[in-house]
Amino acid sequence: MAIAEPHFASRVATEKEQVVNDEQQWVRKAQAADAQAFEALYRLHVGKVYGLCLRMTGNASEAEDCTQEAFIQAWRKLDKFRGDSSFGTWMHKVAVNSVLGRMRKSRREQDRLRLVAENAPQHASVGDGTGMRDLEQAIDELPSGARHVFVLQAVYGYTHEETGNMLGIATGTSKAQLHRARRMLAQQLETGSDET
Repeated sequence: MAIAEPHFASRVATEKEQVVNDEQQWVRKAQAADAQAFEALYRLHVGKVYGLCLRMTGNASEAEDCTQEAFIQAWRKLDKFRGDSSFGTWMHKVAVNSVLGRMRKSRREQDRLRLVAENAPQHASVGDGTGMRDLEQAIDELPSGARHVFVLQAVYGYTHEETGNMLGIATGTSKAQLHRARRMLAQQLETGSDET
């Protein structure tokens, strides 16, 4: 069995290298207006971009729209991708900008959606993990600044500097917002557990 493990690890490393090489080739081809290469990049990253948008918006429909907008913007601005970071990291930044831009444009609609969500009855489904649902709801209820920093920092693992760059805020503000988010989440989850 010990012989197979190094072979498996070597094969996994080789496959990861191949994906990186393929991605770099797809980026170069897409920058030369190859739509099929961009489609390959889309397929590789759409799940992660959607997940980021969903966590930032807290709304599946908004997340779909933001994901679509992010890829449209990426196609339009692909010539600006220099390769200083991975394409995935660059796509995350484009997605964050898409979410923030959409939220600025539709603040009134966001308020209306929030009001509808607050007034909608909450139904527990069979087999639903209450703790995870409570955490997701608590994250959704965070003020947008704290929620965005929490998602980028705690969920996706970006540093305070990277988070600050993506959101256009100072590193110290990122730290303060993360502290605020954690404090508010702890309070919300504690209050929720007291009610049960």
